Amino acid sequence: MLNEKQEEILESIWSVSDRQNNNIEAVRKRSSVDFTEADLDELEQQNLIVRDQDKISLANKGKAIAEIIIRRHRLAEILVSSILKLKQSDMEEMACKVEHSLLPEVEESICTLLGHPEFCPDGKRIPRGRCCSGKRKVIDSSVVSLRELAPGESGKITYIKPDNHSSFHQLISFGLHPGVVVTVHRKNPAFCIKFENTELALDENVAANIYVWKLTNGE
Repeated sequence: MLNEKQEEILESIWSVSDRQNNNIEAVRKRSSVDFTEADLDELEQQNLIVRDQDKISLANKGKAIAEIIIRRHRLAEILVSSILKLKQSDMEEMACKVEHSLLPEVEESICTLLGHPEFCPDGKRIPRGRCCSGKRKVIDSSVVSLRELAPGESGKITYIKPDNHSSFHQLISFGLHPGVVVTVHRKNPAFCIKFENTELALDENVAANIYVWKLTNGE
């Protein structure tokens, strides 16, 4: 899994390649993060980028990842500008924050909600997603409290709203954090969940404060 800095670098390489200017200096000017040769070396070792003297480009694997990042960023721009009604000056900053945290299921539902847009507010094309090919019109998943799931149902944690910081950190220490898929094992006599080869009993009030993206059709 790439960190935010690495994603920003790949996004910047994509952006300068769009302008047919793929030298490292152009990437540095476009990037919102400072990066070193070591950062580029690491991306090169992961077969995500290709370097030739002062030129830099995306390898096939890096291009696929960058396309996803760009798609999320541009969908986020539409979301925050047209739905959340943020000012232009705030739009870019918020879109940058959103792009790194969107789960694939959330991304598809946002795209569906927006009607599968082809262009972002500044006219740049939005890469197509899986949901766009069939022009899906119905958002078939939703964010619900973990307590609302029935035994056998699964969800991917989107956020935790704990009663206090200590309980939040305790859940994190158990391995329950955004992105983890949990399955309700049983609700009686105790509320038990399974995740990553772990079975854990939770107080129902704690389960009520864990919000998940309900998974359907095995997805």
